Amino acid sequence: MKKLLLNLFIFALISTSVQVRSQTKIWNVNKLNEDKSLTSEAAKFILREADRALSADILTVMDKETIPPSGDKHDYISAGRYWWPDPKNPGGPYIRKDGVVNHEIDKFDRGILGIMAKSVKELAVAYYLTSDENYAAKAVQNLRKWFLNPSTKMNPNMNFGQTISGRNDGKGRGEGIIDTYSFIDMLDGVELLKGSKHYSPQVAEGLTIWFSTYLNWMMTTEIGNEEYTAKNNHGTAFDVQATRYALFVGKEDIARKFIAEFPERRLFAQIEPDGSQPLELARTTALGYSTFNLTHILDMCCMAKSLNVDLFSTKSQDGRSILKAIDFLTQFVGKPQSHFPYKQIKEWDSVQKKLCWQLYRADKFLTKPVYVKFYRNRISDSDKDDNVLFY
Repeated sequence: MKKLLLNLFIFALISTSVQVRSQTKIWNVNKLNEDKSLTSEAAKFILREADRALSADILTVMDKETIPPSGDKHDYISAGRYWWPDPKNPGGPYIRKDGVVNHEIDKFDRGILGIMAKSVKELAVAYYLTSDENYAAKAVQNLRKWFLNPSTKMNPNMNFGQTISGRNDGKGRGEGIIDTYSFIDMLDGVELLKGSKHYSPQVAEGLTIWFSTYLNWMMTTEIGNEEYTAKNNHGTAFDVQATRYALFVGKEDIARKFIAEFPERRLFAQIEPDGSQPLELARTTALGYSTFNLTHILDMCCMAKSLNVDLFSTKSQDGRSILKAIDFLTQFVGKPQSHFPYKQIKEWDSVQKKLCWQLYRADKFLTKPVYVKFYRNRISDSDKDDNVLFY
């Protein structure tokens, strides 16, 4: 996006007013309503998870030992997942090993951000299913700690996201913005909290200001532009996040712009006429990243659907489409890894299940399910999995 256009968006963000509307953008709220009987395995599962979250204290960015280069612990910091010390140059810049996670990342903020977002999601769903205000109170308490309380809140930026030791003077990279993708599901949870007495106007206003400021940061900084211009799943994830945050803060015009540009900028640029996603297939976990990008794409389709826009069935003149991307991947479902002509250095079986959940999800966009034969024996409505509730 051109810098001038980004600056035009800034004015709209600054003038944001608080709008409290309870409407999920990614999840299937009708399915959640069906499960208020609490008889499904998925509902029982989420309540068990919420009960654990109810008695747990979350950590915040202030609890890390590492101090960001800014000197301010309120600034989030994380490390690149696939970057390692160089055996040929100990003490020098780290080198990349795609698909191999360096667990030094656990020393930073990424893990605790994910735990916080997951806790809010689970507590919010438990509140919605049971109307028990104890769940809502804890969810709001966690939101206050992470986003609102002056002594513990995260600054709304990713200036030090996915840093690499010995490179770029300790600054963050565009890739770091994907760390906050956990906020996507969390914000659907926040939508469910809007019926609670604990979700006060002050909390609503504080979250609106935080996410408006973060969206502003995403759309106006060099790091944000790096991720916006990314050609692979990172670019897709940027658009999904920007759209979700815009919807959350009441800026539907910004969300609609991202959705309108999505087919040309992301779908047709990333998906070949045969359905392959070359930039994801080039990775050492090719099926995993192809599925990962598909997940982002379907998230965007859900948000578009909430605005009565059909993104799912969009097709280019030469046949590029989401359905083609899905069909390309289904040829590997249920097959041994030896049938996969690309690299997948780990987690073949678990990635297959993740793909099946996206097939299950894709069927919800169709008038008649067509992918059930692929996932029928791999996932089911009786699974102890919150995907049953959300999809």
